[in-house]
Amino acid sequence: METGPVAQAYSALAGRYIELFGSVDSVHPDDLRLIEAHLGRSAGPVLDLGCGPGHLSAFLAATGSPVTGIDLVPEFLAHARQSSPDVAFELGSLAELASPDASVAGVLAWFSLIHLDPGALDGVLAEVRRVLAPGGALVVGFFDGPVCEPFPHRVVRAYRWPADELARRLASTGLTVVERVHRPQDGDRRSYAVFAARAGGGTRR
Repeated sequence: METGPVAQAYSALAGRYIELFGSVDSVHPDDLRLIEAHLGRSAGPVLDLGCGPGHLSAFLAATGSPVTGIDLVPEFLAHARQSSPDVAFELGSLAELASPDASVAGVLAWFSLIHLDPGALDGVLAEVRRVLAPGGALVVGFFDGPVCEPFPHRVVRAYRWPADELARRLASTGLTVVERVHRPQDGDRRSYAVFAARAGGGTRR
C-alpha cells in the first residue's frame, strides 16, 4: 500500500500524537456520549476509520460493538494493538474499504476526513455509504467554518467545512444527518462540529 504525505506526517509525529490524543480523556464527554448513542452496543460490524491510536475503537468495543479500527499509520496500529489486544485493527485506506456492500452497521470518522482534498471527499463518502447497511450510522467529527478552506493543522494541511455544505454532501450520497453538534473554540481547541447520519433504506439493527 502506497504511503502518502498524510500518513508520513503522522508517522513522524506518532509518539507525540499518542501522548496528547491517545486516550478517551482527550475527547469531550458529550462527544463520547453521542458516539456511544449512535455506534455503541451494535449488533453488526462497526468501522473506526482513521482510528489513530485506537482509543475510540476500544471505547466502542467496551460497549459490545464488534469494531475494527482502520488506519494508514503503522505506528498508530502498533500502539493500538498493544493497548487493546482484543480489538481488531487493520492497515487500510478510507478510499478503498475491504468490507462488502451493505455489510457494516456503523462507521466512525473522527476527524479522519479533515485531510482530504475537497475534490476527494465525495468519493470517500460514497465508499462509506457503499459499506453501510440500510439504517446504518455514521458519526463524523470535523472542523467547521464559514467556507471550505485549508488551514495549518499541527500535523499536515487540513480543511474546514461549512456544516451545511458537509450535510449536503452527505445527503447526496444517501446519508441523512439526524443529529448535529457545534462546539465553539475553547482555548487552543479549534471550533468543530459533530454529525450523526443514517444511511437510507431501513432501520439499524
